[in-house]
Amino acid sequence: MKPISLRTVTTEAKLLLIGIPVLVWTLLPVYNLFLFSISPKESAFAGNLWPDHPTLHNFAVVFGEKHYYLSHFWLQLWNSLLIAVTVGVLTLIVATCAAFAISRLKVKGGRAVMNLALFTYFIPAAFLAVPMYKTMGNYGLLNNQWALILAMLTIAAPYSIWVLKQASDKLPYELDEAAKMDGASPLQLFRLVYLPLMTPSLVAIGTYALLLAWNEYLYAFLLLSNDRQITLGVALGNFLAADDSPWELLMATGLIYALPPAAIYYVFKRYMVGGLTAGAVKS
Repeated sequence: MKPISLRTVTTEAKLLLIGIPVLVWTLLPVYNLFLFSISPKESAFAGNLWPDHPTLHNFAVVFGEKHYYLSHFWLQLWNSLLIAVTVGVLTLIVATCAAFAISRLKVKGGRAVMNLALFTYFIPAAFLAVPMYKTMGNYGLLNNQWALILAMLTIAAPYSIWVLKQASDKLPYELDEAAKMDGASPLQLFRLVYLPLMTPSLVAIGTYALLLAWNEYLYAFLLLSNDRQITLGVALGNFLAADDSPWELLMATGLIYALPPAAIYYVFKRYMVGGLTAGAVKS
């Protein structure tokens, strides 16, 4: 067994000294979110590390839609899920086809278009909110969920195309040549060679786009206003409109809203790092 050097121990100790405070600082808001969600209203601000009388009543109120601000909880949760999944699927379709055309079919001008699309990230998303609102209004899409879906697709697609293009560049071109020699058409090459080999990156990009849409607030607040159309994230903001906000219900709803993306990331975490960094280092 190889002995551990003093330098290795010192390096690991330094990492722990940095990592533990960062971990505690990161988990502290999550713990407070959980603490509020299981606290009765009268003791929510007691400042205790653990409530004297923890309760699940807040979750029963949320699930039963027994509060004014929660009258459309299940519908708004469904809206969030529907919009996020649709954005993820559409982003995958657009980004996969574009990356395949640019990287494997060598479409003329494809790289220039990709670079111009990436250039839009130099402009903060908040600056594009008003032009996006105006554009959706011109097409009659305001207060329509397709407005938010198209807006999020616009934001997610450039980065997704770039990631998939970089990952595609790592695939051996000999596979394309062999498939073409066997008589494969571009569509067959795409379906039988490209897609199976790109699975890790496709899962990572789909997860990225889905989580991006799930966590979006600015565009969802701007483009949707009907209580039956808005996402749950926007509905959470309504709690802050009251002078005496039911913080315990807000935190319980927020905890529920945070669970799906956490579960999705946990399921696909092994694809995330490898998929999103594919092609970052040339072999």
